[in-house]
Amino acid sequence: MDAQSRGRAENIDPADQWVLNPNTGEYELRLTPSTPQSAVPRPRRSAPRGANGAARDRTATPQAPGRGVPPQRRRRGAPEEPPPGRRGRRPVQKKSKAKKALLWTGGTMAFVLVAAAGAGYLYIKHLNDNITSVSDDGASTGGFSKGKAINILLIGTDKRTGKGNDKYGDKNSVGHADTTILLHVSKDRSNATALSIPRDLITDIPDCPTTQADGSQKVIAGTSNVRFNTSLGQDDRTPSCVARTVTELTGIKPDNFMVADFNAVKTLTTAVGGVDVCLGKDINDPDSHLNLKKGMQHIQGETALAFVRTRHAVGFGGDLSRITLQQQFLSALMRKLKSNDTLTDPTKMIKIAEAGTKALTVDSNLDSIGKLKDLGLELGKLNPKNLTFTTVPVIDNPAEKVHATVVLKPGATQPVFDAIKNDVSFTAVKAQKKKEAAAVAARLKGTKSAASAVRVRVLNGGAEPGSAQAELEYLQNQAGVLKSENAGNAGVQLSRTTLEYAPDQADQARRLAAILGLSGSALKPGKSVTNSQGLPAITLTLGKDFPGAGDSFTAATKAPDVDKTTADKVECAK
Repeated sequence: MDAQSRGRAENIDPADQWVLNPNTGEYELRLTPSTPQSAVPRPRRSAPRGANGAARDRTATPQAPGRGVPPQRRRRGAPEEPPPGRRGRRPVQKKSKAKKALLWTGGTMAFVLVAAAGAGYLYIKHLNDNITSVSDDGASTGGFSKGKAINILLIGTDKRTGKGNDKYGDKNSVGHADTTILLHVSKDRSNATALSIPRDLITDIPDCPTTQADGSQKVIAGTSNVRFNTSLGQDDRTPSCVARTVTELTGIKPDNFMVADFNAVKTLTTAVGGVDVCLGKDINDPDSHLNLKKGMQHIQGETALAFVRTRHAVGFGGDLSRITLQQQFLSALMRKLKSNDTLTDPTKMIKIAEAGTKALTVDSNLDSIGKLKDLGLELGKLNPKNLTFTTVPVIDNPAEKVHATVVLKPGATQPVFDAIKNDVSFTAVKAQKKKEAAAVAARLKGTKSAASAVRVRVLNGGAEPGSAQAELEYLQNQAGVLKSENAGNAGVQLSRTTLEYAPDQADQARRLAAILGLSGSALKPGKSVTNSQGLPAITLTLGKDFPGAGDSFTAATKAPDVDKTTADKVECAK
């Protein structure tokens, strides 16, 4: 409910009319500064109390019920009655006329929704009516869960809907997946990773079962070797198809997804009062309409949109350069939402709640303020310094003479996907269980036998065909592990390589782990086995993570070394 809907004001921001009453602790609707209003009706009927706790006299002279409206006459000595139609009646709710698209970061909702929760039932219902949802078509896990890691897919579209957005060119765009971020929040909420997926990445889009506008079902056929951004909009694909494509690409199935268009950036930055970003040089980009000087700049609205859209004026002038700007923007937005001048300002928080819910399009498993509040409370536990921004490792498409697209960087992407899938932090957070981590690390400590004393059977348990023989030749010819043999296929498929050994063979296992670069988690204490000669041996089973003969394994408890930033630091665009 706002002033316009009641005919009481013309140019008043609705958020400015909800005022916290310090005596009651409730939010009250103040239609004009000069006319105090009754508090939002509440279910309880006990007599109102004064500041000292005593019951107030109901026969006291009433306040004027509204501008230009005289108080009602009443019988002498009779208790005062509220104006007709006001007792117990909830304010009329207006349906949102412009249900736009999403927030640019799941972390934003943590603060938006917690603030909204304090505005009372009626206001929560109003916010609930702002939200737009679309079917997840079975592409998600069915929704995030408390006590488990969370994966939220954030999709920014290039659809030009909304006032003034058609001036940015391609005004008839169907809305492709222009900006896509997979936000992973750890199980213990100590850290998070925001993984950007380049829009020009060449990938495969799977078949997408899709709910149509009329409620009917249609399977949109998949395509191979196409740009990632065509997973949305192209051939009537919906956000659920983006979720399926991300799962196909990374092996990570999103719990929920959110979608945003240009208006989300403009309205949210205006609601928070702008954010601070940094430029390493002057920028005047006629394509994005960004014109800013070098150094720290305060941006909001149209300027904020221009900032996240510009690409020709920064870096190499491509989409990968723009991704760094978007990550800087999200970091700045997180810091602003976390700041005291935002969290302690009820009026500002209500504005953020209004802007956030109107900017939201969410999947059907996240379609209410209650669900969003629960998600927000989980995300609110995160410290921005432990939120890492990084990008899927890619290289220029070697099939193109003029580089316009990118492909996955061989050998570099799977460790990134595995780290997220296995809830490994990209930040230096002491979040691992100390006792468990110490026990794993202890496996590598102690005496090591000579390489010539290591007796090992090498099996292939998921690596490329021929890997066991190739590794055997490396061990014998270059590593000095002469007592080694190829034991064939393991009969099982392992995602990670393992090294099994008996307690009295620990010194051999430590030597082989040092040679191969295996982590303590790869070492598996167990029973002794015999080799083809009947002699006791340890067992090396090569998994899908096998990097190649002679190459060192990536430690499973350490995130890969990638280009990254964290949300608590200001990075200047260059």
